[in-house]
Amino acid sequence: MTARGRSLATLITAASIALIGAPAAAQPMPEAPGSSTVTTTPYATPNTDGCPHRSSPPPAIDLSEVPAPGKAAPSPLPVPADPVGGGRLGECGALAPAGAPPLPVDISATGWVLADLDSGTVLAAKDPHGRYRPASTIKILLALVALDELDLDRTVVATEEDANTEGSAVGLGKDGHYTNRQLMQGLVMASGNDAAHALAAQLGGDDETVAKMNERARSLGALDTRAATPSGLDGPGMSSSAYDLAVVFRAAMRNSTFADLIRTETVPFPGFPKDPTKPDDTEHPGFTLANDNKLLYNYDGALGGKTGYTDDARQTFVGGAERDGRKLAVTLMAGDVLPIRPWEQAVRLLDYGFALPRGAQVGVLVEPGSATASGAAPVTVAARPTVSQTASEVSAAGPGTAGDSDIPRTAVTLVGAVLVGVLLLAAHRLQRRRR
Repeated sequence: MTARGRSLATLITAASIALIGAPAAAQPMPEAPGSSTVTTTPYATPNTDGCPHRSSPPPAIDLSEVPAPGKAAPSPLPVPADPVGGGRLGECGALAPAGAPPLPVDISATGWVLADLDSGTVLAAKDPHGRYRPASTIKILLALVALDELDLDRTVVATEEDANTEGSAVGLGKDGHYTNRQLMQGLVMASGNDAAHALAAQLGGDDETVAKMNERARSLGALDTRAATPSGLDGPGMSSSAYDLAVVFRAAMRNSTFADLIRTETVPFPGFPKDPTKPDDTEHPGFTLANDNKLLYNYDGALGGKTGYTDDARQTFVGGAERDGRKLAVTLMAGDVLPIRPWEQAVRLLDYGFALPRGAQVGVLVEPGSATASGAAPVTVAARPTVSQTASEVSAAGPGTAGDSDIPRTAVTLVGAVLVGVLLLAAHRLQRRRR
């Protein structure tokens, strides 16, 4: 939990909780393997069949998204008329390829996507375009901007403002000397908001950096995404989707430097000098920085990824792995640590994906520079029949079943053919009369 989340959450009164709904209780962590204690707290994956978050994330439970005095909250981002990545991805329940085995259990994430990083196929999903808060997974977008614009070998001196940045920190200190490469390590390995601030300062400051991040999101086709802060701290208008995180992660993994950064397990990190204004302060020695992504240490072929959490976003996660020549990625949004941790939920989905035959899909990840990425005509998916696996298990017989998206197109084609035939026949008869 961030410092802001802890302090602001205490300000919510009983009346405000009654208005917006009680916040989720603090989630007990599952016991370590081999423990005799069993976590019995019940959980239920939220039902999203009715698309409750098509345009906006769930209501905030703290004050982090209250606009600054004199400013209005931004309007929700437009929802594309045609779902980016294919018609099936416009559904909000759980989606699996036709004939595929049942989706894994124990997935508490409200929205998620399982995709192939090489081909771009979306293998399975739940509420893929539902809008949620990304928390620190948005740092991947910041990393893309920083890698494009900054010299990684340049050394910068951390400011007091960097060191005092709110939230999670890698441990920058005032007057500490860091290369941009080390700041990037602190950003993606330890989710350092202090590192994010130091990088953003070189990109023109927070506002300019956020603008660059949002421009990059649009260029990638991540049209559900709007950053409000460089670090992922919640702010007015913040949103993303499991689909967008998969698109952004795929783009980042094509950058070899980023791919190296997220799969690094440990690295030496510099300390910083004592503060002369503090009589009791001492020299702060360097230390070993460890990657906080547990998938990296516990899953064969893991490529790394990014974790995230705020009170409003809940648990978010991005991770990938490679097996048998296939690279798959999982993105999780609005999850909890029940019944298992987010990285363990990712393991369930990765195992499921690697067991699917090549070519199985429910949609595609848009390519940067395509029509959809620039906000024009949508990407279409060559129709491979799919079925919905929703929480209610009733959508298979109702609207949105496999093939339903082709019915309007087929009807238009038949009507058009009949109309053309009638017009040709009428023209032929008229010509004979004129003769």
